[in-house]
Formats: sequence, C-alpha cells, structure tokens
Amino acid sequence: MTASVFPDFFAAVPTIQMADPLAEFLGAADGGRLEYRYEDAVRLAGHSCPTVASAFLMTRAALRALYAEETPRRGEIRVALRERREAGVTGVIAAVATLVTGATEDTGFPGLGGQFIRRDKLLFAQRLPVGELSFTRLDSGLSVAVSAQLGRVPGDPRVGELMPRCLSGSATAAEQQLFRQLWQERVKRLLLDHADDPSVIVLHVL
Repeated sequence: MTASVFPDFFAAVPTIQMADPLAEFLGAADGGRLEYRYEDAVRLAGHSCPTVASAFLMTRAALRALYAEETPRRGEIRVALRERREAGVTGVIAAVATLVTGATEDTGFPGLGGQFIRRDKLLFAQRLPVGELSFTRLDSGLSVAVSAQLGRVPGDPRVGELMPRCLSGSATAAEQQLFRQLWQERVKRLLLDHADDPSVIVLHVL
C-alpha cells in the first residue's frame, strides 16, 4: 500500500456521509453510499488552507442541520452563495460544496428521464439574510445558512513573516519547512478542535 502523501491529521478529520441516488442507479456505489473526506477537498482544491477547511466544515454542519439522523441526499440540495463567483475565495468554497452536494450551475449532469438533474442548483450573488452560503433541501424546502469566523482560530504570527520570503524564493529550506508546518497547524486546529464549535462554524436556520 502506498503511504499517504497528506499530513497525518487529515485522517482524523470528521467525514461526511452522503447517499447519491444517481450513483446507486448506475451502480457506481453500493446503495449510493459515498463518504467524503477532507483529503477529497484537498485533492479538488490542490491545497489545504483555512478556506478549504472551513468550506468542508460549513458544508458538513449545514447538512447535519438539514438532515439530522438521515443521510443527506446528494443531488437534491440547492446551494446559494452571497458573493459573486469571482469574488475572493467564493469559487473555492463553492467547489467544495459542489463536491459534496453535487449542486452545479449549468455544467453538471443534465439528468436521465427528468431525474438526477444536477444543474441550476448552485447560485451566486444571492441576497442571503445571514451567513456566507445557504443549503436548501429540495424535497422539504428546509434551509439553513452558515458562515465561518476564522478570526477565532488565529494562525501563528510568524506565518506573516515567512510567507513573503517563501513566495520570493529568499527563504531557506528550514524556513520553508517551518512555514508549511505553521500553516497546517492552523488548519489542524480548525478541523480537529473547532469542527463542532458554533462560535467558529456559525449556523442559522432560515
């Protein structure tokens, strides 16, 4: 077995269980059961940072609120974001939400016989009363909004000094390694210590 290329703490991050009716229909997964791990979001984004981590946690928290003890149903959820798609890290957050929920703009699966449609379920520049993004169950209409207060999980101040040196190529190998370590330590604290912290991952029932 090939050794993991990811930091060890990735394996301890809470996962998200989904039921995908399309995967079940086409035999892609037994019973349509899919498990999403933080490393899946990292593979998608190509990096691990507080934004990717918070997007994963916000999606997890919203789905838990919407479905309680039920398994969330992928492809049957609408996701709306407050910001435009090109604003800041909005696209990164949307990509993680799409990975888990299956919701897309106009590029997703068009459906089979009017079922399993993934298009037109991801919306940007929406007027949300609260939160950064909202999740809505299409079967019941139940909606929740969620946001992340990343300032409550501050990083090591040395990161601000090391990042410019690493970007310019003037950092030593030891400084580069320290930067990477400190960067991921913040991500680790967010994912492991604050995954269920309501002051960091803030949920609102709409």
